[in-house]
Amino acid sequence: MKIAVRLFAGLRELAGTRATDVELPDGATAGDVWPALQLGAEPPGVLIAVNKAYVERDRVLAAGDEVALIPPVSGGAFRLSEEPLSLEDAVREVASDDAGAIATFTGTTRAHSRGRDVIRLEYEAYEGMAEAEMERIAAILREKYALVEVAIHHRVGVVEIGQTSVVIAVSSAHRADALAACAEAIDTLKGSVPLWKKEIYVGGEEWIGQGS
Repeated sequence: MKIAVRLFAGLRELAGTRATDVELPDGATAGDVWPALQLGAEPPGVLIAVNKAYVERDRVLAAGDEVALIPPVSGGAFRLSEEPLSLEDAVREVASDDAGAIATFTGTTRAHSRGRDVIRLEYEAYEGMAEAEMERIAAILREKYALVEVAIHHRVGVVEIGQTSVVIAVSSAHRADALAACAEAIDTLKGSVPLWKKEIYVGGEEWIGQGS
């Protein structure tokens, strides 16, 4: 059966095309598309959408389906990263000649939580939706405050004690709006972005949902 494939960003450059077709046997799944392209090892973090909806790799395909291979967000103002975060990077993204103030927030992993000794944290996110929700939060903040730019970066994966789990930078012409928007951004982020935190502590572990 013939499957239409669309590629984006670095994947498009690797393939040398933004759209192609592949022939797959009946019963093939979304996870079979990348090997069929014969582009070597699949890059980590690739998301798959079928007919414009995110799917798991075991989704069975039908003839005529459109499969989009979507690289992970690796840069930009709304970012998930398995690598250490840089506050300086976020500040550079919001810097502007129109900004008279840049307010920042850095969240770090503490050694003690809820009366327990923490060994490390592990973050998991619904990639794609999480970045979109960060962007939605920024849009709301821009409507409420006189802002120039907003950047939100969040770690996923293992975050050790003392490491940074989230950075936020907000620029504005005046400090009052920048400070207020930065504080609201972290509070809103914790309540609405699909991110989950596992605390690994001495003697056990626990998943902690949004709002933590």
